[in-house]
Amino acid sequence: MIHALPRRHFVAASAALALPGCATTTARTPASCLMPVKAAPDRVIRTMAGLRPYRASGFVVRAEALGTKRLVHNYGHGGSGITLSWGTSKLAADMGLAGHSGPVAVIGAGVVGLSTARLVQEAGFPVTVYAKALPPDTTSNIAGGQFHPFGLFKPDAVTPEWRRQFTAALDYSWRRFQIMVGDDYGVRWLTTYSEGTPEEPKLPTFPPAAHALRPGEHPFPVENLWQYDTLYVETGRYLRQMMRDIESAGGRIAVKSFAAPAEIAALPETLVFNCTGLGARDLFGDQELMPIRGQLAILIPQPEVRYAFTGDAGYMFPRADGIVIGGSYERNEWVAEPQPERIARIVAAHQRLFAGFRCPA
Repeated sequence: MIHALPRRHFVAASAALALPGCATTTARTPASCLMPVKAAPDRVIRTMAGLRPYRASGFVVRAEALGTKRLVHNYGHGGSGITLSWGTSKLAADMGLAGHSGPVAVIGAGVVGLSTARLVQEAGFPVTVYAKALPPDTTSNIAGGQFHPFGLFKPDAVTPEWRRQFTAALDYSWRRFQIMVGDDYGVRWLTTYSEGTPEEPKLPTFPPAAHALRPGEHPFPVENLWQYDTLYVETGRYLRQMMRDIESAGGRIAVKSFAAPAEIAALPETLVFNCTGLGARDLFGDQELMPIRGQLAILIPQPEVRYAFTGDAGYMFPRADGIVIGGSYERNEWVAEPQPERIARIVAAHQRLFAGFRCPA
């Protein structure tokens, strides 16, 4: 997910090199021993911008007829595409596959489309993924990759039934990502630090080990900080492996765009999953969909930084391919290009944050 607001940013444990007086090797480095990020304009190695597919009433998982076909929608995840990918795809697969026989089509090759395709295969059906863009050229590739729902819905616009879908999707995703931890998929645990007060638990097991920290227990120059562990996804590696999984299981991936539902109705498959994200606005007339632009700066990797942060300064997620920093949430912006002025503000905010690191006694 491409994050942006304070409550959506978190930090993880740092082990090796430490601040003065800190041990050099521990399984989980104390918060007081975190290494600061070297945020500076000359350490930016690339910049990115992506458009979150936001709906005030939340994601759509719904089935309908399309001519003689069955069409199952699975789109509108806002800033929670990575987080909810397995969960909403599970809801969609269960909805569409019951009573079905024969090949299946999935439209879209972002994280939601690839997750749906894998679940279709796991259920024993042949699948073809049709997409106008493939990784690394999808919105999912630009996501920061933190497991935490963010920028997903407007509280007074969702129904009790949707909230039940949300809880079920979050629970399945949370369990599914846990069994994917490792280098193959680029999924790992990190201790996360979030500025503000602890959120209400969204599941009995998420977020785990959450607790508030006193000022003397951490180096951040903020008033209120809480800590918990969560999962992070190195999106480039993850999406590459998901495509390999689909193809090694006999699936087919085809580059193809669709301008109208009638073109989808012409496909040979009788069951189609629509995982087109923001594209569903034009393709299926969902005018509630709007883009929320998020911009990222990627800094030179720092292997010694093994924690994540979210707060007023934005968010910081360390990955093998670089330190990801962000913090923009720009409504109804349709240009998926980084803006130099916004990138400069993101870098400056993190520069101030980490310049203020203090080593507690």
